[in-house]
Amino acid sequence: IVTHLDEQIGKIIDELEASGKMGNTYIFFTADHGLAIGRHGLLGKQSLFDHSVRVPMMVVGKDIPKGKKVSSDVYLQDVMATSLELAGIEKPDYVEFNSFLDLAKGKAETSAYDGIYGAYVDLQRSIRKDGFKLIIYPKIDKILLFDLESDPEEMNDLSENAAHQERIVNLFQDLMKMQK
Repeated sequence: IVTHLDEQIGKIIDELEASGKMGNTYIFFTADHGLAIGRHGLLGKQSLFDHSVRVPMMVVGKDIPKGKKVSSDVYLQDVMATSLELAGIEKPDYVEFNSFLDLAKGKAETSAYDGIYGAYVDLQRSIRKDGFKLIIYPKIDKILLFDLESDPEEMNDLSENAAHQERIVNLFQDLMKMQK
């Protein structure tokens, strides 16, 4: 599947180059989710762990630095807002997402968001903020907390650690605001 996908993307790029349009084209390559493939004892995509929600995104364009890696949090829906900016179209008021063009061009260091909200139906909620992630399972009254800088694989739940109780309260309050 990967080889086939690579071939098809290669054909698109070859055609853009042959037509002379590559220099005026931006390509966004991403996915809508990842699969757990056994991580955390899960197989599918129905989780808010990073292996499922923090998907890769690549951007290519005439003024996008080659080889630059950005780790700031953005939403997948930001691709639409970024595309509108590239097209010179004003973002409608009802669009809640933001362009990450300055981030992609290296003109900004962080994204436009104070935190990133996640949800899976009515079973899970999460917030990524200040290097931590709080995951809530409301139907079973379960909370998980991860320090994403020291534990990027989200293996060490800190929710029972007394030193993090205030952080949990603050993250939960922020999550509730974002959820509304």
